Amino acid sequence: MTNSSLEGKTVAFLVAPEGIEQVELTDPWAAVEKAGATPRLLSTKSGSVQAFNHLDKGDTFDVDQVVGDADVDHYAALVLPGGVANPDALRMDEDAVDFVRDFVESGKPVAAICHAPWTLVEADVVRGKRVTSWPSLQTDLRNAGAEWVDEEVVVTGNLVTSRNPDDLPAFNEKLLELLDAAS
Repeated sequence: MTNSSLEGKTVAFLVAPEGIEQVELTDPWAAVEKAGATPRLLSTKSGSVQAFNHLDKGDTFDVDQVVGDADVDHYAALVLPGGVANPDALRMDEDAVDFVRDFVESGKPVAAICHAPWTLVEADVVRGKRVTSWPSLQTDLRNAGAEWVDEEVVVTGNLVTSRNPDDLPAFNEKLLELLDAAS
């Protein structure tokens, strides 16, 4: 079912060239499309990216735009899929970190799942915010000034966070709610 208020909205999905947890990319992507918005894949390099199904190689996906050329003003929301290697690589890329920081500061919805909050830590945008993530990130998030909780989905202002692929239904629902409210 499409949501007419989301038609014409474009949602950025930011990933590294490899190490993306495939379902954490494809499931929110499908939810955004089904709601009537347009997803676009951003990465640190042009070409295609390699997703994984846990530790096994999954599909490849074509990049729509290099993050260094992207403008926050052209997107209505940002999704940060997880996978261990994906956010670890993103947090080492200055353009990706700047884009994430600018997006959070814009007040537009930002949704990060599983290990993706590592990029939020590097962008220094979790201080004073209540968040969740894959459990192994809780110390990093607390050290960055966040209040870490073990919950399916947490919404703090414009930020949506979830723990793992099992939380995708709630994660997608909250992402779409914030995107709709921002319309």
